[in-house]
Amino acid sequence: MDNQFQWELWKRLTEAPGVSGFEEPVRAIMREYIESCTEEIVMDRLGSIFGVMRGDEKGPRIMAAGHLDEVGFMVTGISEKGFLSFQPVGGWWGQVLLAQRVRVITPAGAVEGVISSIPPHVLSDDQRNRPMDVRNMYIDIGADSGEEARKAGIRPGQQIVPVCPLTPMLNPRRVMAKAWDNRYGCSLAVELAKELKERPDHPNVVYVGATVQEEVAGMRGAKTAAELINPDLFFALDASPAGDIPGVRDGSGKLGGGVLMRLYDPSYIMPTNLRDFLISICEEENIPYQIYIGKGGTDAKVVQYHGIGVPSAVIGIPSRYIHSHAAIIDRDDYEAAKRLLIAAVRKLDKSTYESILPR
Repeated sequence: MDNQFQWELWKRLTEAPGVSGFEEPVRAIMREYIESCTEEIVMDRLGSIFGVMRGDEKGPRIMAAGHLDEVGFMVTGISEKGFLSFQPVGGWWGQVLLAQRVRVITPAGAVEGVISSIPPHVLSDDQRNRPMDVRNMYIDIGADSGEEARKAGIRPGQQIVPVCPLTPMLNPRRVMAKAWDNRYGCSLAVELAKELKERPDHPNVVYVGATVQEEVAGMRGAKTAAELINPDLFFALDASPAGDIPGVRDGSGKLGGGVLMRLYDPSYIMPTNLRDFLISICEEENIPYQIYIGKGGTDAKVVQYHGIGVPSAVIGIPSRYIHSHAAIIDRDDYEAAKRLLIAAVRKLDKSTYESILPR
């Protein structure tokens, strides 16, 4: 990959463990990169982290955020034979779990494991024809007893993460990793901070970083971060499920099709003036974009309600197989999102912001 900075950033972010509520390893990486761009760091009490990039103090206050957390699991018990029971954290479909590798993150280090699966040779016809309930799955860490598991440092309440290293694919534009949802947004936030450090003449004040606990009910970090920042405008930086795979009939979002212009999801409608502003940038700058109708939500669901209302947009990309062990993105989509975010921030002076507000 030509951009070594970007590849190292992606590798560190995607391979770090950071299930909802356990974001500290990812936050430490984000802090390192953001502190190289600004000495002004702010955090809420749940752990969302932002760097402050001060341009024109008379301009709007912009919040641009990915989210630190990924979907994963939590240890809930240890059997006498050393098998682990677990609780999914975030939205999982049980049929993507069987026989997948995981890591249990303990104070003494990571412990390798695999989610239980029964070989087809010993399944009854009834078992073959119905899905296994997640509640009946367990994690095998190769222990002979519960005591051996506890001696390794395993305790209830610890995070468990999928295993999938950052991997280039046959088409070199396609990259596979765990947690593109949403280390994509974390990476984009870092690149925005880097851009604003190198060219600090932006007509606004930008809070750039990432929230915690987006993948669980309530999108908790977005709420507390908005209280901290009190933004005038919000850009959620998030990956969405691609609809270009076999078996998806009504999906939108094609890998290689450009940045996603999310017009609607069940918790959010893009403000029309903000939509027109972003589309005009794409057309002026020849940035490929694709219309996206979402079925899930993002941090925009929460931030738009802050105070008397915060105009919000999602600058996203499609990702195949999110909320599974291995997801795939297209580098061209990432670059399109990056170009749109940077151009939007640079154009958002006081008068442009006011033109976006309802009239």
